[in-house]
Amino acid sequence: MSTKYRATRIALAAAALALSAGAQAQTNIEKLQQMKVATTDLNIPVVPQTGRNADAIRANLKRVKLPPGFSIDLYAVVPDARHMAVAPSTNMLFVGTRKTTVWAVTDRNSDGVADEVKSFAPSLKFTNPNGVCWTRDGFLIVAEHNRVLNFPAAEFFYEGPDVAVIKVVDQGKLIPPDEESYNHGARTCRVSDDGKLYITLGQPYNVQPKDKVALYEQLGIGGMIRLNPFDGSGREVVAKGVRNSVGMDINPRDKTVWFTDNQTDGMGDETPPGELNRITKAGGEHFGYPYIHGNSVQIAGTAAAPDLKDMKPPASWTKPQIEFPAHQAQLGMSFYNGKMFPAKYQGGAFVAAHGSWNRTKPSGALINFVALKADGTANHSEVFAEGWLDENGIYRGRPVDVAVMKDGSLLISDDFAGALYRVTYSAP
Repeated sequence: MSTKYRATRIALAAAALALSAGAQAQTNIEKLQQMKVATTDLNIPVVPQTGRNADAIRANLKRVKLPPGFSIDLYAVVPDARHMAVAPSTNMLFVGTRKTTVWAVTDRNSDGVADEVKSFAPSLKFTNPNGVCWTRDGFLIVAEHNRVLNFPAAEFFYEGPDVAVIKVVDQGKLIPPDEESYNHGARTCRVSDDGKLYITLGQPYNVQPKDKVALYEQLGIGGMIRLNPFDGSGREVVAKGVRNSVGMDINPRDKTVWFTDNQTDGMGDETPPGELNRITKAGGEHFGYPYIHGNSVQIAGTAAAPDLKDMKPPASWTKPQIEFPAHQAQLGMSFYNGKMFPAKYQGGAFVAAHGSWNRTKPSGALINFVALKADGTANHSEVFAEGWLDENGIYRGRPVDVAVMKDGSLLISDDFAGALYRVTYSAP
């Protein structure tokens, strides 16, 4: 058999397996929608929580610096851990990934450390299920690369592989399939008090080309949309002119939507800045991109976007609340509504900086705290936790998201170490 013929057969076999898996996944979701059995094996493997790996993660946490009175420890070993959704009524949470798994993480004995980590709804095939969030009445939303699913009472019915599911946005309907890309496809989500589901949609380029600008603004790619979390109806664009947001939250005090935005690559170590933004207007508020990033860094017409040299600035655009140091890759954020931490932190926001990949000297891998003014706007940003980037410029971890637990402690996810950390406070 020739090498070329053998390679062709292998490729055809792989394609057939992929088609078969896709067909099985579609069959499974149809069964689950009808409350039928999709999987007969009721045993779901669990992720080991003890041993050498857990010990090494705890050892690395000794490098993390926090303000006086704060401490950090390993909460759970969770492979590829990304965005988190803390359950409303039970001592567990769901964790998204950029792969094919959503994790169910449970602290069964309520001792502040997870006892069990296992995959959620393994009879389904997820694709980049990064975004997880809750409706106000306890339905779990999973925002994938190009699909949105809704799971009723997920925190009570996650023990087995089969769970009830609602298709909010069918596969290929969140963005046009032609716009799918391996880049900037991690979605995040939140549900507002009025029941609307907000989803961030990063645009897949470093800077989108000229012929994509109008299309992306129309569809909400490179921005944020909102829609009905049960049937996907009423879709509208609420933010445009954004490069790649991978983090958002809603301020519980004034109900404004905030989001992070990652900056353009290839313009130097110190520019442009990362952003923390706040939506205050209805009807597709514009945040300046790709004409401008941050308060004043023009993108259009530079070496990063030469085809946009004749681009005119938006008629009006909203400046960021905070500019972060360049290329630290701010991702998940959460407003602190707990009572455990000192008054200084209550009502402010924590923001996770994943860490740079393209600076001459790496930067980031930390948690920022952003204080707010009395009028609800940002006051200043300061480093709250750092140390995952060691003195040799090696990442010991890369924070992705932050989430507030019911007791007021703060969870931090880390997709590099594959872990969740829990930050607590006790007056020194």
